[in-house]
Amino acid sequence: MRILLAEDDQTILTHLRQTLEKEGYAVAHASSGPEVWDLGEVGDFAAIVLDLGLPGMDGLSILKRWRQAGINTPVLIVSARGSWMERVDGFDAGADDYLPKPFRQEEFLARLKALLRRSRPTTHSVRSVGRLALDENTRQLIFDGATIDISPLEYRMIGYLIDNKNRVVSPIELANHVQGRDDDTSKNAVEAMVARLRRKTSSDAIKTRRGFGYVVTDQDE
Repeated sequence: MRILLAEDDQTILTHLRQTLEKEGYAVAHASSGPEVWDLGEVGDFAAIVLDLGLPGMDGLSILKRWRQAGINTPVLIVSARGSWMERVDGFDAGADDYLPKPFRQEEFLARLKALLRRSRPTTHSVRSVGRLALDENTRQLIFDGATIDISPLEYRMIGYLIDNKNRVVSPIELANHVQGRDDDTSKNAVEAMVARLRRKTSSDAIKTRRGFGYVVTDQDE
């Protein structure tokens, strides 16, 4: 699940990114208003965490433009502008929730998860393909009915493969989704994660299409 994090304070940005990645989310981030506006228009995000005091273009103006353009991605505003009038302005502009700074990490995650649940009311909590299933509530992998603990990066990888079941996903695409980059180090990390997941499940749970990438399928081969 991809989250756009729009924040220009590097300390807050780093903290929130680490918090989200520990929960298994894939995070794209931007710190300038124009960049945030562009990403929000073209990116496929489950939600956007939006600071209002962005350089180059104010977050409230960005949000109004998104809504006028028909972009309905859920938006959680996080801002030092915390008066009731400023909150009303945020909701009037199209925000789905508003969290004044400073805030606790636990409340931030709780509000984001509630926003995601509201925006996807028909989504099942378990995604599956073949012998694999992913429980979104417990963040655990289920293989042949047995529950397996996995890391946030492994969760993100297997979730992406399940979402793209029966389609071969290249190592570069996986590295981009899981780690946000596609250099040699991240591609090697993808290979290592695939190997770990196979050890935790079975050697054919994730299939290799030599020269192309990896795939999970509904049928045994």
